[in-house]
Amino acid sequence: MTVADRRQLNNTLHKSENNQFAEPLTQLAYQIFQQSKISFGIAHKALSSQLLNLLNPAGNPKTKPLEPSLLIKLQKRLSQILAAEWQDAEKGVYPTSLLFDQSWEEFLRYYPVVWLDMLQASERAKQKKYQDFSPEINIEGYPKYYLQNFHYQTDGYLSDMSANLYDLQVDILFNGAADAMRRRILSPLKQGVKNFDSVSPQQIRVLDIACGTGRTLKSIRATLPQASLFGVDLSPAYLRKANQFLSGIPGELPQLLQANAEELPYLDNYFHAVTNVFMFHELPAAVRQRVIEECFRVIQPGGVFVICDSMQVSDSPDFMSVMENFPAMFHEPYYNNYINDDVVERLESAGFRDISTEVHFVSKYWIAHKPG
Repeated sequence: MTVADRRQLNNTLHKSENNQFAEPLTQLAYQIFQQSKISFGIAHKALSSQLLNLLNPAGNPKTKPLEPSLLIKLQKRLSQILAAEWQDAEKGVYPTSLLFDQSWEEFLRYYPVVWLDMLQASERAKQKKYQDFSPEINIEGYPKYYLQNFHYQTDGYLSDMSANLYDLQVDILFNGAADAMRRRILSPLKQGVKNFDSVSPQQIRVLDIACGTGRTLKSIRATLPQASLFGVDLSPAYLRKANQFLSGIPGELPQLLQANAEELPYLDNYFHAVTNVFMFHELPAAVRQRVIEECFRVIQPGGVFVICDSMQVSDSPDFMSVMENFPAMFHEPYYNNYINDDVVERLESAGFRDISTEVHFVSKYWIAHKPG
């Protein structure tokens, strides 16, 4: 063995030893990071509930108490999704750094505003104002079903402040697990585009419908760093936020368009994959079907469609009280229909085949393929 060979071997062994120590430390850091987010979410909700009961008891919705056994099941599901997250990072589905993605600047800037908006939302709920928009918001041209104060949010999805608060509000709602739920789409997405192994990574095209503030697109960029990414959303405010958010990420900026998912502005068979996160439960049933059919139209034969949304009655009957509480606490006019909807049947009706489902924490996933 030459001196150069011995030096190379020593370097390799040294790196291996470092990795043996680094990986458990990184995993421990991730566990501490997630546990802190969980604790924060629980504390915020407990304190906010007490405050609303004191200041505006009539605006605090009545919900069903959750049995201790159900809370244990929820905690188990939460632990399982976090474990799956770590396993995917270990397998190289996406970089470990993605698990620590958190903008502390955004948090410090907007968390105080979350409290102010919560009081406005509580008053809106008390007065049963479901379509309450500021005078400067132009509501022309939007579908009627979209003009809602979903979650009793101020201005629905149509203001810059709504876009600034959304990710933080959703993360608190899910006790810090919102991104973990989004990232469950990444493994089936990455596996799905492998069907196009003859296509160069730069030519792979992925569309995220209802892309919102760009959180899902950021995760997809980390998973498929060379792919061409696209996003559509109805809200110009959320698209502005997404553009600002994604501009700071290395790589080609995703192409963002204001568009209705019922009429996607793309050619037939254009995308290798389409994703959607947290949209279907906010659509009327007929619109849900049209969106699925549009996704089928724009996906290439052999391509994959990955959906993430709320769990449903069929897969999580033990969690019925959780599902009943959700529309009671938030304005979600289409949710009760959604949790009983047969999405697999809708996908098959549109032409998708080889459909599988998964459930993680309080979310459900459909992985559907367009026949090649």
